[in-house]
Amino acid sequence: MLTAYLFYSFFGYLSGSVLYSYLIPKYFCHVDVRTVNEDQNPGAFNAFSVAGPRIGLLCVLCDIGKGFLPVFLAAHSSAVSMGSWIFALILLAPVAGHAWPFLQPAKGGKAISVSFGVLLGLLPDLRPALLLAAFYLTFSLILIIQPHSLRSIVSFSGFAVAAQISRFLPSVRLGSLLISLVVCFRHLFSLREHETENAAFTIQSLSAKIRKKQKKE
Repeated sequence: MLTAYLFYSFFGYLSGSVLYSYLIPKYFCHVDVRTVNEDQNPGAFNAFSVAGPRIGLLCVLCDIGKGFLPVFLAAHSSAVSMGSWIFALILLAPVAGHAWPFLQPAKGGKAISVSFGVLLGLLPDLRPALLLAAFYLTFSLILIIQPHSLRSIVSFSGFAVAAQISRFLPSVRLGSLLISLVVCFRHLFSLREHETENAAFTIQSLSAKIRKKQKKE
């Protein structure tokens, strides 16, 4: 039984290590997305910026898929119990693979899309994915936090805390915490290295943003 957990964890790590948001624009547009932004992130945001919405959307779907597939297969395997604490490692594996890829451990991404994919892999239980989406949308659309890295840190931190007091399975609560730690670490590193000198930290409500826009008009 332990072999099954190790297999899906290893499979998840290898799946996460495939950087689609780097490879797809490189193949179709002959451009390295890591060179277009100071953060050098091989992620979907830079893919959108360089290759446009079609390629960018494809990258997002692939990043979600690489997190979804190993978790979904493991969750529906007769050899794996979602109630086991070890299942948390299967949840962590694709995110860790994206953050620290097998062949390029120092050139991984920030793991937002793959994190959503991992949580969607828990289908039919959509609660963890919806909880993360609620935090992310709140701090993106209602109580707007800038820059993006700080927004992600706050969103995943809130998600991690909320998951611990939820009725999720213990393995899912632990997995949510581990995923959030990886994502926050990657964004904190980016925040310290690339954004602190170039961006002001702001928290602005949607209503305040609308009023400000109306005054300009």
